[in-house]
Amino acid sequence: MSDAAPEPAVMVRGVTKTFERARVPALRGVDLTVQPGEFVAIVGPSGCGKSTLLHLLAALDVPDSGALVVGGHNLASGRRLNHYRARDAGIVFQLDNLLPSLTAAENVQAPMFETGRSRQERKERAAELLALVGLTGKERQRPAELSGGERQRVAIARALANDPPLLLADEPTGRLDSEAGRRVLDLLEELRARRGLTIILVTHDPAVAARADRTIRMLDGRMVDDGTAA
Repeated sequence: MSDAAPEPAVMVRGVTKTFERARVPALRGVDLTVQPGEFVAIVGPSGCGKSTLLHLLAALDVPDSGALVVGGHNLASGRRLNHYRARDAGIVFQLDNLLPSLTAAENVQAPMFETGRSRQERKERAAELLALVGLTGKERQRPAELSGGERQRVAIARALANDPPLLLADEPTGRLDSEAGRRVLDLLEELRARRGLTIILVTHDPAVAARADRTIRMLDGRMVDDGTAA
């Protein structure tokens, strides 16, 4: 008898979202399934709903209707989202969103305050993660003292602070030159190989999307290609 198939890392069914000010549906019944360890890119023109979908997966907002289950968490319910954001999903934005007054190590430690780790544990964990992203020796530097690519790597380390199984990335290379962008993508692939991360990445760049296992295309709030066709 064969083993049962693993539960999907992400399951989205019939999700809708409308923003009152725009009075235009951002998502119109989106369906999506992502398996554990999969690297998926979401592409489409500006305003197609891809960033809205990513924000729902990050529990930064809740859908108007539909089912949204990530790692067993029902995100559509709106309950226990703080716990989910702290432990189950890391997010990397196009802007690194680092706190300028904090060092690289302190920025990485910031999400750990939700976990009850001791000061020494936070310090050791931050050093481990900065080493993982190739920034050993940069722990005490502040964002203004780092390059754009280095700041984005700090942001990735921060997103991994609590060892989430899911990493969400919204145009993570959009403000980087081609070489720095390539290094960030290499790092994401290495992290997936090492840690079994599930990665969902939003991008406008076909070259970035080509690095993923599967490319999902969106248009006018709908998914027009889930990337599974032969």
